Amino acid sequence: MKNVKPRTLSGFMELLPAPQMQMERIMQTLRETYALYGFYPLDTPLIESSEVLLAKGGGETEKQIYRFMKGDSDLSLRFDLTVPLAKYVAQHYSALTFPFRRYQIGKVYRGERAQRGRFREFYQADIDVIGDGKLDIINEAEVPSIIYKLFTALGLARFQIRINNRKVLSGLFAILGLADKAGEVMRTIDKLEKIGADKVRTVLTGDCGVPSEAADELLTFLTAPGGAAGVLAALERYKGRNETFDQGADELATVARYMQAFGVPASHFVIDLTIARGLDYYTGTVYETTMLDHPEIGSICSGGRYDNLAAYYTDKQLPGVGISIGLTRLFYVLGEQGYLNEQMNKAPADVLILPMTEDIGQAIALATGLRGAGIRTQLYSEQKKFKHKIGYADKLGIPYVVFLGEDEIKEGLLAVKDMRSGEQVKVSFEQAVEQIRSGLAAANAGKVIVDRQ
Repeated sequence: MKNVKPRTLSGFMELLPAPQMQMERIMQTLRETYALYGFYPLDTPLIESSEVLLAKGGGETEKQIYRFMKGDSDLSLRFDLTVPLAKYVAQHYSALTFPFRRYQIGKVYRGERAQRGRFREFYQADIDVIGDGKLDIINEAEVPSIIYKLFTALGLARFQIRINNRKVLSGLFAILGLADKAGEVMRTIDKLEKIGADKVRTVLTGDCGVPSEAADELLTFLTAPGGAAGVLAALERYKGRNETFDQGADELATVARYMQAFGVPASHFVIDLTIARGLDYYTGTVYETTMLDHPEIGSICSGGRYDNLAAYYTDKQLPGVGISIGLTRLFYVLGEQGYLNEQMNKAPADVLILPMTEDIGQAIALATGLRGAGIRTQLYSEQKKFKHKIGYADKLGIPYVVFLGEDEIKEGLLAVKDMRSGEQVKVSFEQAVEQIRSGLAAANAGKVIVDRQ
C-alpha cells in the first residue's frame, strides 16, 4: 500500500513539543490572570447550528465560515468566541448571576486566505463582563488593568493601551455636520497613524466630501498634544454642543481616572481619539494594545463596550465590555521577532529516573514518591546504552537525572545529577526533593516573553 504523505493544511499551526510548551505557558498565565479578576472559565462547542451561529448573517463572516451538512443538519464551525457567548447567555439567562464574568480560550475557524501570520484555525483568548439591563462604567476602567496585568505577567514591558470612546466621535461628527458621513470618516481617520495627517485630509476632502474647514478642525482635534491631560482639555472645549459628545467625554475621563486607580501606570496608556473600531458593534469605550517596538504588527489585544450582546437571541438588554487576543497570531509574531524566552524550562518532566538494576521495582516506587511530592517525573525503562539514556534527557532538556543502582538502594540514597551544571551528589529522598524544588524554582522564575526594557 502506498504511503500517504503527511502534511498540515495551509493556515493551520502545528507546533513541535518545545514551542508547544511555550504556548501552554502563555495559556497558563492567561488563565491565572483572568481567574485573579474573578472570571469564570467557559467552553462552548466548536460546532453550532448554522442558524444560531449566523443569526446576524451577511458580510465577510458568511463568506469565510466553514459550513457543512451532516444528514439533515446545517452546521458551522465557530468563527469567534463572541457569538457563542451571546447564545450561551441568552440560553442560560435564568441560571446565570449578573454581572456575568467569563473568560474563554479556544480555537476558532475562518476560511480566509492563509498568509504569513494569518491562520484559518487559531486560538482566541477573550474576557467579557455582561450586565443585565445595565453595566457600570467601572467595568470599562477595570478591563485595561487586566490587559496591563496580563502582558506584564507574560514579560512584555514596552506596550501601550490606547483608549477612546465611540460617543466622542459620533458627537463630534454631529457637531461638525458630518453625521451622514460617519462611517466613511471613521474608516479614514483610523488610518491616520499609517498614512499621516496630510493624506487623511486629502481622502476626507476628496473621497469623503468633507468640507476643508471641517477636515482641518477634525484633524486638529484628533491630534491634540499634551498626552491624556491635553486630550481631556480639548474635549472640555467642545462640551455643551452635543449631548452624545458630552456623555462620551465624561465616560472617557472617568475611565482614564479609574484606570490609574486600578494600577495602570500613565506610561502604559494613552487616549487616542483616532481609534474607530467596530462601527456597528461598539458603543462606548474602545481599546487597542500595541507593542511600542513593533507598531507594524497592529493591535495585539482589542475590544470595547457594547450595548446589547444577545440582540439576535433575546429581547433582554444585555450590555457588556470585553477584549479579545488573537493568541495564535500573537505567538507567531512573538516567535518571529525573537521575544519568546528560549531559556525557559520546556521539558515535559523535571526528573528522569534511570534504573541501574534489572529489578526496577525500587525505581517505580521512587517515581511514585517524586510524583506524590509534586515533581514531574519520567521513568526510563527502555533497554538502551547509557549514553543514549543520558542523551535522551539532554535532548528533552530535563533538568535532573536520578540514578538508582545497587549501591544507592543499599545506602538508602539517590544519585542526583543537575544536567545544567553537571554536578552530581548522593542525597536522601527528602534532600533530593528539596534540591530539585529549589533548582526548579530558579529555572522557572523567568517569564515566557523576554522584552527589551
